[in-house]
Amino acid sequence: MKTIKKEVSFEIIVKKSKFIANVFPVQSKEEAEQKINEISKRYFDARHNCYGYILEDFEKCSDDGEPSKTAGAPILDIIKKKELKNVLIIVTRYFGGILLGTGGLVRAYSETAKKAIDRAEIVNQIKGIEYEIRIKYDDQKNVLYWCKLLNIKVINVKYMNYVELKLQSSKEDMEKLLNNTKIAENFKILNENIYIVEENL
Repeated sequence: MKTIKKEVSFEIIVKKSKFIANVFPVQSKEEAEQKINEISKRYFDARHNCYGYILEDFEKCSDDGEPSKTAGAPILDIIKKKELKNVLIIVTRYFGGILLGTGGLVRAYSETAKKAIDRAEIVNQIKGIEYEIRIKYDDQKNVLYWCKLLNIKVINVKYMNYVELKLQSSKEDMEKLLNNTKIAENFKILNENIYIVEENL
């Protein structure tokens, strides 16, 4: 599934109104709502903070006081046209004193959202798994060799009486790592419901 790699923003002026788009990669409703709250606080003095977001199995939008279907729906349409998932776009409007009309609002929110998305790096995301392994110092070289070979992401390393690695990968690559190393008995799944970047598109 296609998504964006990291947060981007874009700003335009339309007939003295300032439109600011902030685009985020998100993985859950809770994360999306948290970002919406953060933006509302950051731009507390703005007239509107309109948004749209699409997750793997859920979508939502808000006009935040603008006329119905002039802001949230156009933002959502931009995400759909790009065929993206796990993306949130919030467009903040500072009213400039000139009314834009419904058509003008749709164009302004659409253009701001589209130009922001155009600046984003599109990546492919797959469902993954996060897990922790504990290995002897003597086994570290071999385990890291297989991690590199399988494109397994090393999130964290702790050195104690043993080496503790926090890793992220597809379930398939995790199983290949287990099959090719001596770590099965010192292995713990941390999260079975994460998304990981597979490759650049």
